[in-house]
Amino acid sequence: MNSEPSTTGPTFTGVVEHGDARGRQLGFPTANLSVSGPAALDGVWAGTVTTLDDGRMLPAAISIGRRTTFYRRGSRLLEAHLLDVDVDLYGREITVRLGLLIRRQIRFTGVEELVRQIGLDVQEVRSWAAIPGAIAIGSLDADGRAA
Repeated sequence: MNSEPSTTGPTFTGVVEHGDARGRQLGFPTANLSVSGPAALDGVWAGTVTTLDDGRMLPAAISIGRRTTFYRRGSRLLEAHLLDVDVDLYGREITVRLGLLIRRQIRFTGVEELVRQIGLDVQEVRSWAAIPGAIAIGSLDADGRAA
């Protein structure tokens, strides 16, 4: 998996891996990429996911970190929750672009508190995505593909 700087925000490219399906169980399914390197980008972000096989670009709530609510010292993972779509990305190569840091990672005392915060995070991502130009890396066609 690559992490490379860009003029529009840090990007990560890799093949979507199976996780423990916790996001799906909580009502927020995610596309997972392993990440390595320094934890400077750990946090919750508004950004985009682009599927490299068809060029589709979608807004996403993105979490990078060790998932300390569930693991004392878990492996670092990038988890991208795509807004308003249900698409199977397992085994597909994607590029994730970070657009706006919403908050740093924190450990929650329980699942209810975490789910409530994820809901608030998704609202923040929706607000960010509604800003003209926030998602624009080129333009999108009616199917969400880069034009």
